[in-house]
Amino acid sequence: MKKAASVQEVFGLVEETLGPDSRLTTIFKQCFLNTLEQTIDVLPDESVFVVTGDIPAMWLRDSAAQFRPYLVMEDEKIISLVRGIIRRQFYYINHDPYANAFNKEPSGQRYHDDVTEMTPLIWERKYEVDSLCYPLQLSYLYWKNTGRIDVFDDSFISAVEKILEVWTTEQNHAEDSPYTFQRFDCVPSDTLTHEGKGSPVGYTGMTWSGFRPSDDACQYGYLVPSNMFAVVVLGYLDEIARQVLGNAELSAKALKLQGEIRGGIEKFAKVEHPEYGTIYAYETDGLGNFNLMDDANVPSLLSVPYLGYTSLDDPIYQNTRSFVLSPANPYYYSGKCGSGIGSPHTPPRYIWHIALAIQGLTAQSQSEKLEILELMAKTDGGTGFMHEGFLVDDANQYTREWFSWANSMYCELVLDYCGLKVQR
Repeated sequence: MKKAASVQEVFGLVEETLGPDSRLTTIFKQCFLNTLEQTIDVLPDESVFVVTGDIPAMWLRDSAAQFRPYLVMEDEKIISLVRGIIRRQFYYINHDPYANAFNKEPSGQRYHDDVTEMTPLIWERKYEVDSLCYPLQLSYLYWKNTGRIDVFDDSFISAVEKILEVWTTEQNHAEDSPYTFQRFDCVPSDTLTHEGKGSPVGYTGMTWSGFRPSDDACQYGYLVPSNMFAVVVLGYLDEIARQVLGNAELSAKALKLQGEIRGGIEKFAKVEHPEYGTIYAYETDGLGNFNLMDDANVPSLLSVPYLGYTSLDDPIYQNTRSFVLSPANPYYYSGKCGSGIGSPHTPPRYIWHIALAIQGLTAQSQSEKLEILELMAKTDGGTGFMHEGFLVDDANQYTREWFSWANSMYCELVLDYCGLKVQR
């Protein structure tokens, strides 16, 4: 496995594959440096605050995804930054495991005056399963790619105990959960129904999520890709508990919950589609209702092998992939600029660069990966950066001028194409 010792060495390896004058290379360099130079703030305690781009808050999900590609490097400064991000993430989880985005300090800034248990440190408190998955994933990948175990400290142990408690509680959301969320004078996707509890669910073994990775409310409370991600990171936690911490009790808790969630997915999340055969639903409620779609945000159904829940050649995944990359998925769009997956979070017929990157990262051929990279490059709106969504017929119309998560996903696909893969 190739490892780069510096940013310039990364650039050199990319140039060897794509060419020094390639627009793909130019965009890569610009995106790679932007996240490193413009999104971070090293705090006095050496933890690292990361803005998601054009919003002055740190998302647990985005900050992990933004810095995952940099784990292909052996540079001590980069390693220190990733370590600081992980420590900041677990500090926030210990503060409130139900919150998704935080301020740098307890300033009281917030996205909206929501009816939920806010504190001055919280920017937004939309509970999303993936917000707790991503820091576990990043800490595991940090260990596997650097060999270091310095992030597995008391703060880590305290936070993972909170994660396990929340996920277990949310297996019985209606009866056991203290969490509610209401936002008034907003679009329906920004609040939860039934006085902030969300739509009714039955017990499945899966764990409930109020919101999707898009920060839109779930239609049905069991978000399948996020539960798949939870299964994967619970396996990571088991490995950390056994091999690093020597904590058999923590290992047993992780494995028990992992088995229950996986069992729920396999029993309740599969649907027989008349055209595509057995596929995974995007959401279900355990009461017989399913949402057949995919969203651009990760975790998504398209991202399942990228996350590590299945292999690329798994038959049900391939059926699901065919479904989500077709007009049968209500958020799959085709037009003058290309084809790809969008989201109800953005206007109709807007494709997301994140979804295109995942399509490339789950492609089984180099030619398809390159095709996706070229599509991403030609739909940057002439900016040299990736965006949230772009209009399928005019890439000069896009949402979010500065979206670091999308920039990092483009970089990860370039690195993957060039043989610089994050080890897991």
